[in-house]
Amino acid sequence: MASKLGNNLIRNVFSQIHNRFLQSSATLSSTSPLPNSVTSSSSFTVQFLVNSCGLPLKSALSVSEKFQLEETNPQKPQSVLQLLKWHHFSDTQVAKLIVKYPQILHIKVKNNLQPKLEYFVQNGFAGELLPQIIVSNPAAIFRSLDSQIKPCVEFLRSFLHSKEKIATAILRTRWLFDFNLNGMVRSNVDFLMKEGVSSHGIGKLILSGRVLSYNSETMIYAVNAVKNLGLEPNAPMFVHALRVMISMRASTWEKKIGFMKSMGWKEEEILMAFKRYPYCLAFSEAKIRKALHFYLNIMKLQPKSVVANPVLLGLSIEKRIRPRFNVLNILQSKKLIEINKKDFKKDFMISEKDFKQKYVDEYIPKAPGLLEMYLGSKESKKIDP
Repeated sequence: MASKLGNNLIRNVFSQIHNRFLQSSATLSSTSPLPNSVTSSSSFTVQFLVNSCGLPLKSALSVSEKFQLEETNPQKPQSVLQLLKWHHFSDTQVAKLIVKYPQILHIKVKNNLQPKLEYFVQNGFAGELLPQIIVSNPAAIFRSLDSQIKPCVEFLRSFLHSKEKIATAILRTRWLFDFNLNGMVRSNVDFLMKEGVSSHGIGKLILSGRVLSYNSETMIYAVNAVKNLGLEPNAPMFVHALRVMISMRASTWEKKIGFMKSMGWKEEEILMAFKRYPYCLAFSEAKIRKALHFYLNIMKLQPKSVVANPVLLGLSIEKRIRPRFNVLNILQSKKLIEINKKDFKKDFMISEKDFKQKYVDEYIPKAPGLLEMYLGSKESKKIDP
């Protein structure tokens, strides 16, 4: 009985939404005047995209150049919109989705779109989460439910466990639904686990991007290269080093090593820094050069301090390091604090909120203009160093 009432309720809601779409289509010809260049065959498509889907006229015209709706069968795209609205897609999300993949308006609802959306909902991706997933990765809608979508979600669940992490993986990694998971991806996963990478490490690689989609030859090369540097597959930094190494050609790696040597680093220092923070060799030469100039020439740090703390190379000089350094310098000049250069890194690594509370808000009464200087205001001239 409850099931029957529920079904009746759903049909009533769908009927109300459907009637609204019919009313919208009845007024298509009287709204959103189209440019003279639009032919009669495409005018219905443009007006439907504008009035029913919420696209701006310019976007609708662009979409209509490669996509057409059948004027004699408006119920089909209306049923797609109806289903999306039922699953909490906002007007903005519907418009974004259709601009990316207007072909969704041609999908059969009952036998195609609806079962896929219901599968995601049944697996915990309901409410606001479902539209986010589909809009960010609309290609998923065009994949087979049984041979691609279900195996992909099960694969993700075996390593990521929570629906939040699975959703994050889908949002970040659009290629997941494009690959045969029993092919290249599964081969790479099996190889990595055989080498000693934990399931937690595999999960990190899934969340990190396209690492698992590289061909087997490239994967084997990258794993061996990282191992040869002294990082074992079970080490916490191994998967991060693998991310960096697999994205570089051997010639690029050698060039980056040569650049670091030109900046005064010894090879053993470069490799030590890489093992501590692999992404330090993924930054551009310009970023590294700017960072080293500031740390060595402005802050007067010893080179060994940067080698020991390579994460510093990745922090923004202008947005984080320089403002914080200026604040610390001012406070020390006024004898309000004493900078410990042996433990300086923590002051640059703590959150923006914590730094401001600890070093700015706390000392504003004793250092007028400190807040303005920290925020980069011209009021910094008020401070007497």
